[in-house]
Amino acid sequence: MALDLTSMTRKELLQLQKDVEKALKDAEQRERREALKAAEKAAAEFGFSLSELSTDAAARGATKKPKTPPKYRNPDNHEQTWSGRGRKPQWVHDALSRGADITDMEI
Repeated sequence: MALDLTSMTRKELLQLQKDVEKALKDAEQRERREALKAAEKAAAEFGFSLSELSTDAAARGATKKPKTPPKYRNPDNHEQTWSGRGRKPQWVHDALSRGADITDMEI
């Protein structure tokens, strides 16, 4: 099915482009339906429906750990806090180098 594009007019090429775009959209929709059927069949082999599996996945994503509350506050800027976990922020290093005690910065 080789087309000689060089012998086609601009109008014919534009029509061909529209036809190809429509065919691509149709093919994508067909493949999506086939993929959905295959996924439903695979889930059914294990005794589940696809909706059950998708709600389980959504529920697992909702069980994130809450953010650790701050334990220390910058005495110079009360908006800067640190939970005490991970790398020390620069303001903690600066305060400690000035001779401050870490317990002075506890909230």
